[in-house]
Amino acid sequence: MGRPSRAAEAIAAVLLLALSAACGSRLPESDFTRDDRTSVPSREAAPLKVGIITSATSPVGGSAFTGPRDGAKAYFDRLNARGGIDGRRVEVRLCDDGGSGVGNSECVDKLVEQEKVVALVATTALDYAGASRVSRARVPDIGGQPIGAAYDTHPHLYGIYGSLAPRDGTPGWGGELYGGTEVYRYFKREHGARTAAVVSYNQAASAAYARLVERGLRAEGYRVVTEQVDFALPNFRAAAADLKEQGADLVFDAIDGHGNARLCQAMDEVGARVTAKVTNVQNWTSTVPDAYEDAPRCRNALWATGASRNFEDTGHPAVREFREATKDLKTHGQWQLEGWAAARWFTDAARSCAKTGITRACLDAWTDRSRGYTAGGLLLPVDFARLPDPPRTRDTCLSVARWRDGKGWVAQGDMNRTCFTVPQLAYTP
Repeated sequence: MGRPSRAAEAIAAVLLLALSAACGSRLPESDFTRDDRTSVPSREAAPLKVGIITSATSPVGGSAFTGPRDGAKAYFDRLNARGGIDGRRVEVRLCDDGGSGVGNSECVDKLVEQEKVVALVATTALDYAGASRVSRARVPDIGGQPIGAAYDTHPHLYGIYGSLAPRDGTPGWGGELYGGTEVYRYFKREHGARTAAVVSYNQAASAAYARLVERGLRAEGYRVVTEQVDFALPNFRAAAADLKEQGADLVFDAIDGHGNARLCQAMDEVGARVTAKVTNVQNWTSTVPDAYEDAPRCRNALWATGASRNFEDTGHPAVREFREATKDLKTHGQWQLEGWAAARWFTDAARSCAKTGITRACLDAWTDRSRGYTAGGLLLPVDFARLPDPPRTRDTCLSVARWRDGKGWVAQGDMNRTCFTVPQLAYTP
C-alpha cells in the first residue's frame, strides 16, 4: 500500500539538504552518460533500453541522490550476467540532470524522445520538471523516489512507496497530500514515549517541516518540546540542555546532516539521554560511525524508520542477494536497496510482458495493476489506487531499525507485523 508520509519525509530531507547549499552554490550543467558495461546488444535480440535520471551533481552535494541509481545499476548488471530478460540485455542509459529543472527536462527529452527508452527506473530528481512530459508520453516511471509531488500527481509515474491519489494532474487531492502518524504511534506503543522534542532552524523550509512533525506528534498525544536554533550560528548546546531539562524521550529534527551530528555531540556533552534520536531513510546508511564519530552515546540512540527492509538484514534472501551484488560499493544504504527493488520491479513487469512484447504500454499496464507488490520481500506491500477522496485513517506498517556499534543497523521486529491504524493528516507539498 502507498505511504504518503514517506513522500513528506523525502521532500523534507531534500529541503534540509538544500540548506547547506543556500549560500551561492552554482548549478552544474547536465552530464549525459551511458553505462558502458551494459551497452553491448545481445546477438539474439535487441537490448531493452532503460533510463535512469539522477541528480548526481546538484547544489546539495555529490552523493546525496546516487543511492537509488547505484542499486538499480547493480541489479541490471547482475541480470545481464545471467542472460537478461527473455534473452535480451537491459541497456542502461544514465542521465545526470544536475539538480535543475532545465537539466531534468533535457534528460527527459534525451531519454524519452531521442533514446526511446522503454521505461524510466529509480528516478531520483531534485526538481522533476519533466514529469508531465514523461506522463504525456505514457512512459512508465517505475520505483522513483518521491522527492516532490510528481508521483502523487501524474499517471504513468509509479513511486517506490505507491500512491492512493487520483493522479489526475493535480497533486494529491485538491493540492493536498496526506501522511500518517505511524512513526509516532510506534514509539508511544512500543517504548512508552510521551515527550518529544523537535529541533529546527529559523529558516522557512526547516520550520515548515518541523510544524508538520509537531502536528503528528500532538495528534498522537505527545507533549511536544520545540527547539529552534539560528541557521547561521546555531547554539546546539543550549537546545540539547533544554531538551534534557524538559525530559524528552524522543528527538526529531528538521535540520541537515551536519547539524544532526553537531546536535548529537551537544547531547552527549550535556548528558541528554533519550529513548531515540529518530532519523529518516536517506540517513539510514553505513556511514554512521564517521558522521557521528564524536557522539557515541547519541549515535547508539539513532533509530531509522521507513517502508523497506533493513539493508543489513542479510538473513533475508532478497537482502542477501542485494548485498552480495553490491559488495564492492564503499558504503551501503537504504536508498541503494530501494533502487535495487525498483530495478527488480521493472524486471518482473518486463518478464510478464515477454510473450506479447515488452512495450511501454504493457509495462505501464502491469505496473498500474500492482497490488501488494513487495520486490521479493524488500518493500512493504505497494499499491496504486485512485481514491476519489483522501482516507481519514489507514492501516500502515513500518520498518524500524536501530544503530548499534559493532552490529550496525539492527532491525526491530518484523516490518510486516509492526502495523497501526492511524489518522491521515493533510499537508501542502
